[in-house]
Amino acid sequence: MNTDLAAPSDVRRTLPSVDQILNWPIIHELTELHGRTLTKQIISNELSRLRINGEPCDPDQLVEHVQLQLHALLAPSLRKVFNLTGTVLHTNLGRAPLPEEAISAMCDVARGASNLEFDLLKGKRGDRDSHVEGWLCRLTGAEAATVVNNNAAAVLLTLNTLAKGKDVLVSRGELVEIGGAFRVPDIMRRAQAKLLEVGTTNRTHLRDYVEAISPRTGLLMTIHASNYAIQGFTASVPETQLAQAAHEQGLPYVIDLGSGSLIDMRHWGLPYEPTPMDSIASGADLITFSGDKLLGGPQAGIIVGKQALIDKLKKNPLKRALRCDKVTLAALEAVLKLYAHPEKLTERLPSLRWLSRPQQYILQQVNRILPIFQAWAGDVAKVSAIDVMGQIGSGSLPVERLPSCAIALQPTAGKRGANKQLQRLQSALMKLPVPVIGRLHDGRLLLDLRCLDEEQLLIDQLQARPFA
Repeated sequence: MNTDLAAPSDVRRTLPSVDQILNWPIIHELTELHGRTLTKQIISNELSRLRINGEPCDPDQLVEHVQLQLHALLAPSLRKVFNLTGTVLHTNLGRAPLPEEAISAMCDVARGASNLEFDLLKGKRGDRDSHVEGWLCRLTGAEAATVVNNNAAAVLLTLNTLAKGKDVLVSRGELVEIGGAFRVPDIMRRAQAKLLEVGTTNRTHLRDYVEAISPRTGLLMTIHASNYAIQGFTASVPETQLAQAAHEQGLPYVIDLGSGSLIDMRHWGLPYEPTPMDSIASGADLITFSGDKLLGGPQAGIIVGKQALIDKLKKNPLKRALRCDKVTLAALEAVLKLYAHPEKLTERLPSLRWLSRPQQYILQQVNRILPIFQAWAGDVAKVSAIDVMGQIGSGSLPVERLPSCAIALQPTAGKRGANKQLQRLQSALMKLPVPVIGRLHDGRLLLDLRCLDEEQLLIDQLQARPFA
């Protein structure tokens, strides 16, 4: 760009005005594309920077800076990434990926009006839970169901509705803390219920519950050990006995399953995980679980159980504050329908496909991609294939590991430079158009391919942007 700008000793006086810059042809194109307000704001910031630093205005540089800032500001903050961490249901990476059926359903209702709370048969106001309640009852055998925005909200709503101002009996060994500093005692307080610990950390007996029941008791609760395991000299009370003890005193028995699978995971060679159906058969009155863990759906807190109790939950004013939107409900309905044909689940539900992927298949994929990574890294790192153990994630089956294979990048520099090179390798992968997220372990960057579906996309961007 050619402009005639003087350069006296006080360069600040020579800076063009914002309005002058807005009239430059290329800037005018940017305002047409991205809007005058945002472009003007960035130009003003750039001029302020030049004024403070006493720098002259280089028109070409200024235009470049404006373009870069517009691109950075308008690029999506929430981006697609390659999850090569080895953790399938990674909380920081969005947990369960949605099947195409759910994505299509979300897009359909997002484009315009929908019958979210309108009963098309009766021609009057309806209940938004109706879009998923039938399927939840059909799949779990529950009398009724309701949905809120996550499982923490499901526990909060249940406690506030059934045990506000009352004691809730929970085994001391079940007072968990999960990601994001969510603690059971904290949620009890927020629900205005009083936590009453029974038993010890490693051993709790039925008599501990029975002796603690009083006129102040609101309910008995079991919290599934979804993100930890206590081993050794342990004892816990079977759900059937707790349900009987609660019912003898006219109290509800609630189970928080956390992950909440709707299928027997052993059918796909995975460890057993308690299901809502098991808990209902044991006599539980309400069961809470997540939608975006082993279920493979969107973030949601699902509550299934007795009709009378579900009705109480729905009347609580908190339910409105915690309810799901139309997009979430559309996705959840679509995912639940997939369970009507369990034989096809591994083909249609990405999370289950990844969890059940054989190690041999992953090794074949590693061997195909290994030369691409070797060329990408050059002589900066030794690139090799190794066996690793992945995990399910998000507190699901916490002590179980998934045999897998990974590409390992080990810096070739000496001790002093190895860590720096490792950070550079990791940073370069995260700066790719679709960032690649691995994990650092024992001086190496490990890229577990268990969750890699779009193999060619990864290869294409590695070849287009070599590190070396």
